[in-house]
Amino acid sequence: MITKRIIPCLDVRNGRVVKGVNFDGIRDVSSPVEKADYYSRNGADELVFYDITASNEDRKIFTNVLAETAERVFIPLTVGGGIRSIDDFDRVLKCGADKVSVNSGAIADPSLIGKAAKKYGNQCVVISADVKRVDGAFRVFAKGGRENTGLEAISWIKRCVSLGAGEVVLNSIDTDGVKNGFDLEMLAAVTAEVNVPVIASGGAGKIEDFITLFRALPRVDAGLAASIFHFGEVEIRDLKKRMAEEGIPTRV
Repeated sequence: MITKRIIPCLDVRNGRVVKGVNFDGIRDVSSPVEKADYYSRNGADELVFYDITASNEDRKIFTNVLAETAERVFIPLTVGGGIRSIDDFDRVLKCGADKVSVNSGAIADPSLIGKAAKKYGNQCVVISADVKRVDGAFRVFAKGGRENTGLEAISWIKRCVSLGAGEVVLNSIDTDGVKNGFDLEMLAAVTAEVNVPVIASGGAGKIEDFITLFRALPRVDAGLAASIFHFGEVEIRDLKKRMAEEGIPTRV
């Protein structure tokens, strides 16, 4: 049976890891390189790096931080933020990323997904969807959750997968940083429609939230979280030990 992955997320702004609630109220946490090294040594399966203001500020991603991290960390790195072209894919991969996450760039130019998948392989292309309920519908947001695109989320994600995305990170803006559990309704809607790995993001507050996630939605491949790991509320080794005790396959 495929093991369930635990993935810390490092949102980076101005070279520092930051965290907010519902994509707002951002506060400083620590150095991304030091944080990544800590997680790598303490059981994380992968790491996700987001340059959270690159798209909104229309600039290129933080390659210096990425290169330094890749020299010290030997678990897979997914990197996103400001990815708008094949050149951006190339630059990030050459700095040590294993996978590249696209959101606003794919919304602006969906053909980017297919071009990247053809050049680097589907497994390298991750569609990151920031989704929020608007008048009862799941809508896709761009530019770090700042802009409502009007796109219906499930059909958009299905389109991205059909174009070549090999993995989906589903970020629920409604539950982001709230710590009341993952957005099971939203995740169920996505996993029912795609046949690629889906990573749950937004809402984890305690170990039990991960147990509930993987039991309720066995098709979810991984749980991603930020603040509970950053602030020591949950240690990854403790989480994985509990998962193993509960019969949830994990790499301990």
